[in-house]
Amino acid sequence: MRYAASEKLEIIRTVEQSSLGVKRTLTQIGIPRSTFYNWYDRYVTDGLDGLEDRKPSPGPFWNRVPEAVAEQLVTLALAEPDLSSRELAVRFTEQNRYYLSESSVYRILKNCDLVTALAFIVMKAADKFSNPTTAVNQIWQTDFTYLKVTGWGWYYLSTVMDDFSRYVIAWRLCKTMSAADVSATLQDALEATGLDHASVRHRPRLLSDNGACYVSSELRSWLVACSTFKVEVS
Repeated sequence: MRYAASEKLEIIRTVEQSSLGVKRTLTQIGIPRSTFYNWYDRYVTDGLDGLEDRKPSPGPFWNRVPEAVAEQLVTLALAEPDLSSRELAVRFTEQNRYYLSESSVYRILKNCDLVTALAFIVMKAADKFSNPTTAVNQIWQTDFTYLKVTGWGWYYLSTVMDDFSRYVIAWRLCKTMSAADVSATLQDALEATGLDHASVRHRPRLLSDNGACYVSSELRSWLVACSTFKVEVS
């Protein structure tokens, strides 16, 4: 229930003049003691005006980016216009020792009208592959995952996953992304599945992205010598 300022003052006067004590008087009136003491403090400080209803105002945001930091980010974005929001967040954190998330960087740049339109058309993915796998070892997918270890630097997780079972057949944690790292991981996968010495009627297809290590002549030579895979580049 809302009370007008005059009604609050009347309740305060009633409690002050009551011989029953504050607790019993407020119990009979039906006013919580915390509410009464809040009114009383406001009345003592600001008089009758302090008893007027106050409009709620948002408190300070604990994670608001300071204006000085936002200006530094904008300066970096103008100096490096080719960097994405994620790249700017990483670059700013490394240079200024002040962490900014990718979403915070994007929000600041958008408010400054520094977010350019996308240079590509979004296309809806198909519900399934045109030629889905029906058994294991028909398609193996291989790729690198970037991992930055604080105090150690960048490491790269090389994996080989079976498309049908979604099982990770083999993996290696590498310090580089060379063709030798790829071939070593593939050799581990061949040994784990027994395909390094088995005679198979249909060779498994190897699906990868167009990273330099996957399209290198060194890896191609290894695959030809291995003669176990059909290579596909996505």
